[in-house]
Amino acid sequence: MANITERTLKDGSKRYTVIIRIKGCESRTETFRRLTDAKKWTAKTESEIRDGKQLIPRSALKKTLGDAIDRYISEVLPEKPSLQTDQTTQLNWFKAELGNIPLANINTPLIAQCRDKLNTEMGQRGKVRSPATVTRFLAALSSMFSHCVSEWEWTRDNPVKRVKKPGVSNDRVRFLDNDERQPFLKACQESSNKQLYLCVILAMSTGMRQAELMELTWKDVDIKAGFLLLNKTKNGEKRRVPLSGHGLELLRGHAKVRRLDTPLLFPSRKDPLNSIDLRRPFENAVKLAEIEDFHWHDLRHCCASYLLMNGASLPEIAKILGHKTLAMVMRYSHMSDDHASGIIASMNEKIFGGV
Repeated sequence: MANITERTLKDGSKRYTVIIRIKGCESRTETFRRLTDAKKWTAKTESEIRDGKQLIPRSALKKTLGDAIDRYISEVLPEKPSLQTDQTTQLNWFKAELGNIPLANINTPLIAQCRDKLNTEMGQRGKVRSPATVTRFLAALSSMFSHCVSEWEWTRDNPVKRVKKPGVSNDRVRFLDNDERQPFLKACQESSNKQLYLCVILAMSTGMRQAELMELTWKDVDIKAGFLLLNKTKNGEKRRVPLSGHGLELLRGHAKVRRLDTPLLFPSRKDPLNSIDLRRPFENAVKLAEIEDFHWHDLRHCCASYLLMNGASLPEIAKILGHKTLAMVMRYSHMSDDHASGIIASMNEKIFGGV
């Protein structure tokens, strides 16, 4: 199966080239300075081949990155409705850049070049992409390569895993203060999209992510008991979300006019089996309320911040938002310190104010 060829260079040093040929599959070739290293690699590789770990059908060698992306978009992404639109756009960007290159020739340096281009060129909104956006592009490509390796056996390696991701700061905490909140909610109420206000209230009062909210079906809702069951969450664990007050009342009203042609709480008008797209109505409401630097995910920060201001502890906030550890809610720790300072100041005034 293996053949080791020795050759002598001009400087007198030797090189040992190993060629392993497998019928119907690609050949494996490596060159070493020492014969012992060549023999070790040969033994290891042949063992992996016997276990089926190294075999790539020759037909798969003809597959390009574009072929892999097309298959992933058509077969895999329909099972990920919350990611389908964004990842289709992200993967098609890579297809435009590298789509004609054989999959076996896509390596880490090529992906790194794409990362650098993503970091500097303008995105769809006419702005340079943020590090978090670039990281999501790479994550989509990495997921596609994982299928190529483990399920389709089109390649042996995922080169994206070795690409350094842009530095992303998770310390940003943007929430609406009292002067911003009312104008924003008023703008949502006045939106031509009748679902916007309810969705914003639910997101702001429960801390649900947009994808979690959009994937809700009526079987996940218990209006009488006042809770929602999130079956698809970012960390993969189901989460029970309590509902009360204004959000619960609005949802009760929404249930009275629910559509019967879809299980979704918030279906699209054009396609009832897909969720509604609130991006444009939300951006219009933000603009109308004259609010700067505010995105949909910041509604989640609003929930956490308001909970903290009303006496919730960091562990309680972590449980409500669905974080497995306290690491993600430590960004609110400075607010907790401020809140604690206010409590101590109030206590001192009451106890020692007359001294």
